[in-house]
Amino acid sequence: MSNGAPAARIEDHAVIGDTSTAALVTRDGTVDWLCLPRFDSTATFAALLGDADHGQWSLRPTDPAATAKRRYHGETLVLSTVWTTADGVVEVTDFMPVGAHRPSLVRRVRGLRGSVEVEQVLRIRFDYALALPWVRQVGGDDDPALLATAGPGSVVVRGVRFRASDHRHTATTTVHDGEVLDTVLTWYPSYRDAPEPVNVDAALAHTVDWWTDWMATAHTEGRHAAATRRSLLFLRAMTHGDTGGVVAAATTSLPEDPGGERNWDYRYVWLRDASLALASLIAHGYRDEAEHWRGWLLRAVAGDPADVQIMYGIAGERELPERELAHLPGYADSKPVRVGNGASTQYQGDVFGEVLAALHDARELGVEESADSWALQRALLGYVEEHWQEPDNGIWEMRGPRRHFTHSRAMIWAAFDRGVAAVEEFGLDGPVERWRTLRETVRAEIEEHGWNAARGSYRQHYDTDEVDASLLVLPQIGFCAADDPRMTGTVRAIEEDLRVGDDGLVLRYRTTAGFDGLTGTEHPFLACSFWLVEQYAGSGRLDDAERLMDVLVGYANDVGMLSEEIDVATGHHIGNTPQVLSHLTLVSAADAISRARGGTTGHRTRTASRSGGTRSWTGLGNRAGSPG
Repeated sequence: MSNGAPAARIEDHAVIGDTSTAALVTRDGTVDWLCLPRFDSTATFAALLGDADHGQWSLRPTDPAATAKRRYHGETLVLSTVWTTADGVVEVTDFMPVGAHRPSLVRRVRGLRGSVEVEQVLRIRFDYALALPWVRQVGGDDDPALLATAGPGSVVVRGVRFRASDHRHTATTTVHDGEVLDTVLTWYPSYRDAPEPVNVDAALAHTVDWWTDWMATAHTEGRHAAATRRSLLFLRAMTHGDTGGVVAAATTSLPEDPGGERNWDYRYVWLRDASLALASLIAHGYRDEAEHWRGWLLRAVAGDPADVQIMYGIAGERELPERELAHLPGYADSKPVRVGNGASTQYQGDVFGEVLAALHDARELGVEESADSWALQRALLGYVEEHWQEPDNGIWEMRGPRRHFTHSRAMIWAAFDRGVAAVEEFGLDGPVERWRTLRETVRAEIEEHGWNAARGSYRQHYDTDEVDASLLVLPQIGFCAADDPRMTGTVRAIEEDLRVGDDGLVLRYRTTAGFDGLTGTEHPFLACSFWLVEQYAGSGRLDDAERLMDVLVGYANDVGMLSEEIDVATGHHIGNTPQVLSHLTLVSAADAISRARGGTTGHRTRTASRSGGTRSWTGLGNRAGSPG
């Protein structure tokens, strides 16, 4: 990709997954990204960040004029692609079996009409293409298989006879009407025996039923119900089935600024993102997920609250060292390609507010409070009591000096507010008078130092007159009402400074102001635009909310996926995908419109907040963009 043009655009991909990891499949039938056995493991297919020789699995008709149309099978992550050629029609079904002992990727070809010659090209790599595996043929004519091994990992590929040629393996098969051809790749530890073959019929039926049953819980309504349901599905797909950790996206280093350095690894669990994903799931009745995530949280942050990190590995790992993969050219020649995330060592005071608010949401849903879980919350609040005055790196994880970001200060306010609510509304024990006093102290500080009287708006941080899209969450956490004059003034400033393009999508902040310590620029951040939709809906600007919501939903690709940002000049997706923050804020924005129209989905909005304004239990201040 030396010319900087990616083989497939970000929006050309659909995600399939088994709740342990996920693969990205293009419209042309190539698997460009797959990490095994977990989201944050090394990549076996890494063409997304390079080219085919960095690992890829292509499956499509040999007819160059073949056309494809794809969709998910119902409300599942089972992907169906129908290929039409001059000689016939075949359907390719791609899925990852849920609940399997070892992660597998299944590619089934079924003949629908006539005869179609199908070619598979398999380039197996390990460790982000740093390791070329030892590959050998095993099995007979009736059960052919490839075994590929490098270091601790192996894969076995069963179903067709592949032939080796120049570090790739190819197989060409003619599929006739009514015939079925299955090819299955399964990962396993190289020091174990290869697992038994997958029963594809049974695995497919179970996987379809599993996703369908999970989605049956969701109650949605309104014009954007379909987009909401698809977003909930993606949120579940990014939630690890065993640990309960919610990764921010399935990918690393898809750039915020193509050709630039704003490339980050999102395959980890941010406390903020996970809390907000939980809030979206809670809003639609997913109590089991609330309990599962709370268990993950208790394990991950166990110990001294002073050691709490903003992000962890999927099982709660604390060490996430950031390094660069110099051998990969990067998507659209965007370097460096990074794995790990150096922002894990940052201090971001707002995460305490998000976590405590999400746990309060779980209480509201009826998740029973355990002694351990409340003790954890007491400990977190105790730490906030001692450190609430400290500056931080902010929601956007600035690599410059720490500052008093207004959003972070508001989330500190929310932490104390939820502590007060736990005592007042649920009878839990705690120093409620002290928390109430601190809550009012933080509010007074924000109103004095976070307010720009000359412009009539809140400010990004106490040492600037710039605005920031994160200020849009202040009504969502109950700090003020959406129609409060201070909030509507802030919205005007955001509209003036941060909206770009004909559709008026929203930037996180002005990178030209030089606050983030990075070169280059970025594109409108989808979560920020969804926050603006929610603000419009809450302040009576419902027509504006629905207009902007229609635009944002229209940027989803053909299977409903959203990445992190949008290039408004081209409509192309930018940044890691599928982006949990984009999808959870879509859900929250759709719920806000539905409530404004008299619907009942989403969390309740409470009035007469103990600190003034209205309190909404949705939306809570969200993480965004560059972890770094």
